[in-house]
Amino acid sequence: MCAVRGGTPRSAPDHPTDRRRPPAPAPPAPRKTGAPMTDQSERTQAAPPKADPRPPGGAPRAWPKTFADRLTDPRPNLRTLLHALRECIIRPPAHTLRQIPLLPVHPGPLPAPRPGTIALTWAGHASWILRLGGLTVLTDPVWSRRIPATPARITPVGVPWQDLPPIDAVVISHNHYDHLDAPTLRRLPRDTTLLVPAGLAPWCRRRGFTRVTELDWWEATEISGVRFDFVPAHHWSRRSLTDTCRSLWGGWVLTEPGGLKLYFAGDTGYGECFTQIGRAHPGIDLALLPIGAYAPRRLLRSVHIDPEEAVRAFLDLGAAAMAPMHWATFLLSGEPPLEPLTRLRAAWAAAGLPREALWTLPIGASRRLSPSTP
Repeated sequence: MCAVRGGTPRSAPDHPTDRRRPPAPAPPAPRKTGAPMTDQSERTQAAPPKADPRPPGGAPRAWPKTFADRLTDPRPNLRTLLHALRECIIRPPAHTLRQIPLLPVHPGPLPAPRPGTIALTWAGHASWILRLGGLTVLTDPVWSRRIPATPARITPVGVPWQDLPPIDAVVISHNHYDHLDAPTLRRLPRDTTLLVPAGLAPWCRRRGFTRVTELDWWEATEISGVRFDFVPAHHWSRRSLTDTCRSLWGGWVLTEPGGLKLYFAGDTGYGECFTQIGRAHPGIDLALLPIGAYAPRRLLRSVHIDPEEAVRAFLDLGAAAMAPMHWATFLLSGEPPLEPLTRLRAAWAAAGLPREALWTLPIGASRRLSPSTP
């Protein structure tokens, strides 16, 4: 297990700052390496008028047999995948693994809930503990040491499972193993509320969960005054050779009763969805955006943003602050372990964005979002 050398957290200072949104300079030009970026706007549904929230749970819903019509880019074919394996470009170069002990890990106590705020703690990868509106919510919880077809995690989980408070709800972005982890969900009481993409409820109910709400893009539900909106992403779904795109994929906008908004992107490539989400949900206070698992670009461009695209997505959203995720936990792709954060900081500075609006939390660290902070 790895920790920050010297015990010093590598994060932005946690103090009240001006909550004005960062200026929106022209987004940095796309990098010219790899294949040209595909226009991904054609099949991402434009946001309809904001709908009334659906009641949680309810009877099973009927969905199409496939959501392949929502894909914004063709999936890599077998020849491309074999080429990637032959070149050994889906894991970092061996000499860069010496960076692993430098990855930021600094566990601390969970912040106490406080009305009118959102407290967040990064557990690693896309797993967050969110405390808002009297609820404790997990995003894409993965507490397992290993997931299928992937080396063991390279950093510890930021919060031991036994230290978690009772969980009121879990939001799932899609069904890939590094986001939907069956061993972790088995630790939860079966009456825990699960909020999942369309088509995923049967998987949850087969495992005994009784309070499952599945939503299509631009649909919402509400629990104890906290609103959960399911929004599009440029990604896909599959857990076996026979269920490709049988369930949907997306992100979530959580709005606490006082109006603070947090956007959790899940997994996504770059595209028109960020502008659409920003228009449908103006005034996002904090965007949790992935920055890792992007190399090689010809294989992963359509489904994973890189650090420079994360900055563009942040600008498209019109959010006040950003916290990076989906890095420093599993070795899923070919970039060196520390590269995502290094490139993100460089792209952030090149865009002229304020340093205090970038929340680079170590694994296990926490911050509190309130009306007086970005």
